[in-house]
Amino acid sequence: MSRPILADAFGHHVWASLRVIDACIALPPGQLSTTVPGTFGSILDTVRHLVGADRSYLALLSGGAVERIDEETEAAMGLQELRAAMEATGPVWAKVVAQDLDPDQMLTRLRDDGSTSTAPVAIRLAQVIHHGTDHRSQIATALTTLGVTPPEIDVWDFAATEGRLTDTPPTA
Repeated sequence: MSRPILADAFGHHVWASLRVIDACIALPPGQLSTTVPGTFGSILDTVRHLVGADRSYLALLSGGAVERIDEETEAAMGLQELRAAMEATGPVWAKVVAQDLDPDQMLTRLRDDGSTSTAPVAIRLAQVIHHGTDHRSQIATALTTLGVTPPEIDVWDFAATEGRLTDTPPTA
């Protein structure tokens, strides 16, 4: 049986997010409030936003198979809770991307303020990957300013971890 074309993209997305959260769990509370100009906000607020938005995207794309995290709950979540929420998305993302999706199917999201956002499934999937990559990069930048080496989270690292990459050294 062939794998869904987006399986690795979303597998990487969840894996990389978990690795970044794990790196942040090791930080003392004072460092979690670190902000870097040009990024979303503090390290903790960025992790909260990353996980909360991912759950929101997934709630819409899965037809409600997971619940959104409301802003009040999100603001109170610690890193262990955020990690558990992100980890729980992995199997659901796998089910979503395994479906025979219509890339042009329009999905409408109702925002908390009553406004809506309508876009095709393909655009929404692209946004999930972009959004996660952008905020993981911002967190890695903040970790670097603290002198903390961020985890290796690129797609090649994911492929190697999953046993899906073969490197052959150069011949002499």
